[in-house]
Amino acid sequence: MLVFDGSSVAALLRREQRCMVHEHPETLRRDKALRQHWLNGVPMHWMTDWQLPTPLILREASGSTLVDVDGRSYADFCLGDTGAMFGHSPPAVAAALQHQAAHGLTCMLPTEQTARVGELLAERFALPFWQITQTATDANRAVLRWARAITGRQLILVFDGCYHGSLEDTLVRLEQGRVVTRPGQIGQVADFASHARVVEFNDVTALEAALADNAVACLLAEPVMTNAGMVLPEPGFWNQVRELCSRHGTLLAIDETHTLSSGPRGHAQRLGLQADFLIAGKAIAGGMPTAVYGFTADLARRMERVLETKPSGHSGMGTTLSANALATAALVACLQDVMTDAAYAHMLSLSATLAEGLRKRISNRALPWHVTSVGARSELVFTPTPARTARQSLAAASPELERLLHLYLLNRGVLVTPFHNMMLVSPATTDAQVQSLLDHFDEFLHELS
Repeated sequence: MLVFDGSSVAALLRREQRCMVHEHPETLRRDKALRQHWLNGVPMHWMTDWQLPTPLILREASGSTLVDVDGRSYADFCLGDTGAMFGHSPPAVAAALQHQAAHGLTCMLPTEQTARVGELLAERFALPFWQITQTATDANRAVLRWARAITGRQLILVFDGCYHGSLEDTLVRLEQGRVVTRPGQIGQVADFASHARVVEFNDVTALEAALADNAVACLLAEPVMTNAGMVLPEPGFWNQVRELCSRHGTLLAIDETHTLSSGPRGHAQRLGLQADFLIAGKAIAGGMPTAVYGFTADLARRMERVLETKPSGHSGMGTTLSANALATAALVACLQDVMTDAAYAHMLSLSATLAEGLRKRISNRALPWHVTSVGARSELVFTPTPARTARQSLAAASPELERLLHLYLLNRGVLVTPFHNMMLVSPATTDAQVQSLLDHFDEFLHELS
């Protein structure tokens, strides 16, 4: 069995940090220039979450490969934290954007391709009506506003540890039986916890109690929890959720932003789960900032009645650039030519190879770890068995060990997601890149022993 302690992890981490600094002179030079005008040297503060000695600065990204300004190449298993799930600059999307760029970027009007996007979305996800936003956060915000408007209820319900972008309504957690605001929210003044209920994932009893008074407008959830490691639904869980929501008049909104990795139609359809609303962002337009939300014909009629009765003016939903011509072109290209059955067959098969390779290496060293898989997404978890809730999953985290693993792989040309041990396979990912990740993971375990 592999034995290691905190001091060996710390020593290896210091060595790997020195190695990155030594091998990235141009990155260090440019980092100084970035810090003159960007907060902490990055244009978006999440970019420091990699916890590297210096942020990696890219020269280009193509397919499943990144190249930094020092000319070093990386097999990319992060893929923009899912935004580039189908590879960087898929050729069909790049061509569509190039063509549309010469014929209008944004006009606040539908284009001749808008009808085709609706057809493709309805065919793929089995919901007849749709809207386009710029981000999944925007889409989730619109869904919750619509749900409150058409039900006349104020409360929403989420699972503890949920991920729905930066939507304030969902940045709440369960603490000793009470709903509280998630710590770390900058500048927040509104009490969103007072308008939310939170239960643990997979806890049907708690969910039934939360819905019993018929006061909840909407349950917003991922079909698999992905933000605290991956937490899978227990058998029959979603059937019970669907029945409870229907019984209590609560609308069910399924956020497939991360779980589009499960297959061409997302994870909900794999489960046989029929949502009232469905949200998909990040990768749905091949990496172009775009998201969509779909809904049933019954909801469309109820939404139309709300629009007929409200005063003209701002609705609190939408932005000027939503559903712009570039986004529409990218959606058509991605849905029609990128998110194909053949592309998913490659992703799922190669991801299974990766997951099995990780499991084999864990087993060979009798490590009390496991690997969770959801479609083309795999997660290395430092516990012997899968978690049932997000809280259990977070408790299993080992931040220093994760940080070392990520930097160790990066220094050897392999990039994984910084927030946890997620590894995503794209249609462009190769057998050789998967083998490289597995070989370096072997080396990592050997050095720790």
